[in-house]
Amino acid sequence: MGFGSYDESEQQDQNVDTDDSDGVAVHENDHDGDVSFETDASTSDLVDKLGEMKDD
Repeated sequence: MGFGSYDESEQQDQNVDTDDSDGVAVHENDHDGDVSFETDASTSDLVDKLGEMKDD
């Protein structure tokens, strides 16, 4: 059984010119720290609100 024609010349010299300056810097905006907030809402109020958000 054959798998079709295969041209080795297409597999040679596959040098690609790339410019890495347009790449994405994944750690450019990394932040270490803490987040805190205060609220007058009770735990049950917050759980109810979460349930409403999940229903949407």
